[in-house]
Parts: sequence; C-alpha cells; structure tokens
Amino acid sequence: MGDTARNFFTPAEEQKIMEAIARAELETSGEVRVHIDRECKGDVLDRASTVFAKLGMVKTGERNGVLFYLAVKPHKFAIIGDVGINRKVSGDFWESIKALMLERFREGAFARGLIEGIEKAGQELKAHFPWQKNDENELPNEISFGE
Repeated sequence: MGDTARNFFTPAEEQKIMEAIARAELETSGEVRVHIDRECKGDVLDRASTVFAKLGMVKTGERNGVLFYLAVKPHKFAIIGDVGINRKVSGDFWESIKALMLERFREGAFARGLIEGIEKAGQELKAHFPWQKNDENELPNEISFGE
C-alpha cells in the first residue's frame, strides 16, 4: 500500500476490487465506481460529488450509480448514491456502509473494507434495481484515479 492514488492498492487488491464491482453489478442495473485521489482539499462530500459528475455517473438510465471515493493522504472517504438509489434506501444506509468500511480501515484492511462496502451496496441495488434482460454495463468497472 502506497501513499499515492495509483499505488495505494496492490495490483492483486485492485483486481479483487474490480471483481467485487462486477459481482455487485451482476444482478442489478445499478452501477458502482471507485475513485481514488491522493489529496482532498476541502469537504470530502463536495469532492466526491464533483468526481461523481465528472465520471458521468449522473447519466445512468435509472440514476442508480454509487461512487466509493477515497482520498489517500488525508484518510478521507465518502459514498455517493445518485437520486434513484437515494429514493429507495433508508436514510442511514450509506452511513451503515461507511461504518462497516471504517471498521475494516482501522484494522488496516483497506481493500477488504472497500470490497465489503461494494458488496453491501450491490445487495441493496439488486433489491431495488434488479437486472433486466436488456440491461447493459453503462460505466466501466475499472478504478479511476485522480491526483
């Protein structure tokens, strides 16, 4: 694990994270993305919202995208759900995922925490946005990196 965005996870960990994204999306029309920045100046939710828009996540058909945003150096993270999924989940849903992830992060298990968060989000997406025959993967599963 490094202190830059691109080397925060090992290649094997990155592969496991992308596999978790693919599994989470397998039975849902929802879309999951992961973005990692080295720095996050200012409010983490503001930065995550900017990244959410920049990655085109507001363009999904059912507005059911979920972004897991991590900033390496300041140890900040956020989860952003689009309006479609936010209308369906309970008010404390994202906070419950963050609490699960934070528990793993405190153990030093960053990849595991992220994977478990992705899996939990995927279960909720599946419940509210089940996969349909004509669904397609609208966004890439690869991790995106900032500065």
